[in-house]
Amino acid sequence: MDRIEVPTDGSLRACVVNLSELLRARGEMLATAESCTGGWIAKACTDVAGSSAWFDGGAVTYSNAAKRAVLGVAQRTLDRYGAVSRATALEMAAGVLERFGASVAVAVTGIAGPAGGTPDKPVGTVWIAWQRRGIDARTEVFHFDGDRDAVRRHTVAAALAGVRKSLTT
Repeated sequence: MDRIEVPTDGSLRACVVNLSELLRARGEMLATAESCTGGWIAKACTDVAGSSAWFDGGAVTYSNAAKRAVLGVAQRTLDRYGAVSRATALEMAAGVLERFGASVAVAVTGIAGPAGGTPDKPVGTVWIAWQRRGIDARTEVFHFDGDRDAVRRHTVAAALAGVRKSLTT
């Protein structure tokens, strides 16, 4: 299997610029709920001048307590499925939409490493959820290769690509 090239700052910026044009053209606002990326998606968005026209805000909820308090993720979800799960990603996306005025949300939760992985959820496992207001959310699980930086960069790129897909399908 071929190794996927790690996204660069330049390629991430290009993704954001492309996405910003689509969001502006549609009059949509984006919000982010981030765990393993630590706010990197929001940073990439706000690195582009004029982003307040299409980026509403974001929540970095690294701990389970923050996921509960800030985004309303249920303790029973965390107990049953764990922080790195489809269910948690879905609740994070719904929570950020509820708390912000945005029309589209992306939520990421994963294991960037180098530690923290398990046989069921190895390092590089990332769940991403995308949700548009009034439309059912969709999720995808990824298994990214590389070190912590690579996993996080791949996550940012996949999150942004998924937002674009959510707006065009």
